[in-house]
Amino acid sequence: MKRKTKLIHGGVNGDVHTGAVSVPIYQVSTYKQESIGVHKGFEYSRTGNPTRHALEELIADLEEGKRGFAFSSGMAAITAVMMLFKSGDHVLLTDDVYGGTFRVMTKVLSRFGIEFTFIDTSNAEDIKNAIKDNTVALYIETPTNPLLKITDVKAASTIAKEHGLLTIVDNTFQTPYWQNPLTLGADIVLHSATKYLGGHSDVVAGLAVVNNEKLGEDLHFIQNSTGGVLGPNDSWLLMRGIKTLGIRMEEHESNAKELVEFLVNHPKISKVYYPGLPSHPNHAIAKEQAHGFGGMISFDVGSAENADQLLSKLKYFTLAESLGAVESLISVPARMTHASIPAERRAELGITDGLVRISVGLEDASDLIEDLEQALK
Repeated sequence: MKRKTKLIHGGVNGDVHTGAVSVPIYQVSTYKQESIGVHKGFEYSRTGNPTRHALEELIADLEEGKRGFAFSSGMAAITAVMMLFKSGDHVLLTDDVYGGTFRVMTKVLSRFGIEFTFIDTSNAEDIKNAIKDNTVALYIETPTNPLLKITDVKAASTIAKEHGLLTIVDNTFQTPYWQNPLTLGADIVLHSATKYLGGHSDVVAGLAVVNNEKLGEDLHFIQNSTGGVLGPNDSWLLMRGIKTLGIRMEEHESNAKELVEFLVNHPKISKVYYPGLPSHPNHAIAKEQAHGFGGMISFDVGSAENADQLLSKLKYFTLAESLGAVESLISVPARMTHASIPAERRAELGITDGLVRISVGLEDASDLIEDLEQALK
């Protein structure tokens, strides 16, 4: 089954009871049992809900995994996966990682004795050199947020396997339409489904997919025990959004390429970050491991003052924390998505006060370019 077909016909297809083409919203908490422990597959909606189950089957199909899980947010999904580990375990993470991931590791999970080191996972030697006796997992974000660095998932997973580590990949920016980390050797894939998978700025959700049944049993135990599950209405909204993911991702990328061409030639832009640029240091890897380069662009306007002036003049770009929606969104990571990262750490990574991140939407590309052009003037 080709990718676009799988988006529509993957997972649970319709409703066997009524013939409804769309999986119904099962707005229910409790299920009748014929006798104690004898039921029709569902007993309580924290443990399992038919609408959420359909979404979980769909994302498992799309990521070519064994089992999928739907959570109330991307951070809930990340936290649940980290609960696979115990006090004293050590996790390696991509240095240029989403601010929420940085925050939960450094401010929350650290309280429970989970150790961590942030490294440049795009450098294989850095991965090898950072592995300790108590290292249990390698957490990769690729492309990274917001500098769009690329990690070779196959190479990183190979190193991890040699040392008995789990490989976890945040695939939010690429989505399963462009990239499938499990087929490259990863063990767990994560998504902030709030972004491209939902695609319409109307749902908050997180998804995880595992590559074997044992991991599936362990993660389901954590999901059921801690309860951060996705409700049936939001599960249905996500499935509806996913049906158009293919055509949306292609249009996001098409628009992004036109904007990148404009930005790299603009005298007021000091640097443009986009994996589709041949000048990107990991362009060849991005091209090899993914079907596309995505719709995220970052660029530097030199200072916080310049960034503020740019934002004040834009008409078609919405200043917002999120990404991956039909409307074009813009943010300044140093003061928004990555504000939880200390200033000195941001400086080390290259997340400057003048760095601007764009999530390119589905508007006409010429309108977006004209808007950027007048604002930059």
